[in-house]
Amino acid sequence: MSRDLSGVAVVILNYNGVSYLQQFLDGVKQHSGNARIIVADNASTDKSRQWLQAHHADVECIHLLENYGFAGGYNQALAQVEAQYYVLLNSDVDVTASWLDSLIDCLETNPTRAAVQPKIRSYADRHLFEHAGASGGWLDAWGYPFCRGRLLAHLEEDTGQYDDTQEVFWATGAALCIRADLYHAFGGLDADFFAHMEEIDLCWRLKRAGYSIHVAPESTVFHVGGGTLPVESPRKVYLNFRNNHIMLLKNERFSKLLWLWLWRLDLDGLAGVLFLSEGKFAHVWAIVRAHWAVFFSIFSIIKKRRKTKATIERNRIGLSNPNGRFSGSLIIRYYLKKVRHFSDLIEK
Repeated sequence: MSRDLSGVAVVILNYNGVSYLQQFLDGVKQHSGNARIIVADNASTDKSRQWLQAHHADVECIHLLENYGFAGGYNQALAQVEAQYYVLLNSDVDVTASWLDSLIDCLETNPTRAAVQPKIRSYADRHLFEHAGASGGWLDAWGYPFCRGRLLAHLEEDTGQYDDTQEVFWATGAALCIRADLYHAFGGLDADFFAHMEEIDLCWRLKRAGYSIHVAPESTVFHVGGGTLPVESPRKVYLNFRNNHIMLLKNERFSKLLWLWLWRLDLDGLAGVLFLSEGKFAHVWAIVRAHWAVFFSIFSIIKKRRKTKATIERNRIGLSNPNGRFSGSLIIRYYLKKVRHFSDLIEK
């Protein structure tokens, strides 16, 4: 007998992704048991809503009046959804049979487990891990995210080397299963991020309060990636650099920020030089704009840091949970020591 998933709401945020809905929605319906399937439309202009009504009238739809981005869109949508568990699922994800079972099993094993992700493999190269999550997210000492199976741009082949259910630092927003009450108690995703790294920020807040984040690789999904913003998009570069700084300023302990933030600004400068050598002038300008965006909003970020701390203290269940945080530098190991595999990074 299949597991009862009536307390699960699978929420697909859509923005001009009718082609992905056409390609993947049938599979989500087929493999998600009796979970609720909801499409939250971020004011699409590609007739997504009309197609849904014509071809999937049984799927619940939430119509948002403007494009709130990934973070704001989910906050707006989930405010209208009552469930025990939310699954934030990208529209460009190909799910597999019983993919939800292992995720829910993982959370129900221990009430201190706040969120979990499946193993993410590439839709185009199905033997490879996929950039947005792979087999669970980690964070290095300098605030750079990476994954079991993905260091920076290098993707490992999945040979089962990371198939154990394990605690990690963050779970991918491409297929994030999270307790609904905790999502709301911690304020959901930071809407100011718009897109990129907002799920890492949320997971970090949960871990600061003593909760844990997991990956359950028994569940596997395949992700297209770059559906809204291509990997090489200057807009994506801007959001990644800006949001990473905001995330650090919100969550890193103050004594470490005193030196880390200045060091990170210098490293961003080196990244700009690399882009310049490759003729990617728009990317250089994106980094500059990201820095100015942080500088001009520094007082609001400080205010947000204080509010975040108060929320964490109000919902604390234990000491800050460091599991999934790498004590070394990903950048040094990757560029100077040529480490390309997660297992080698952690061992050295």
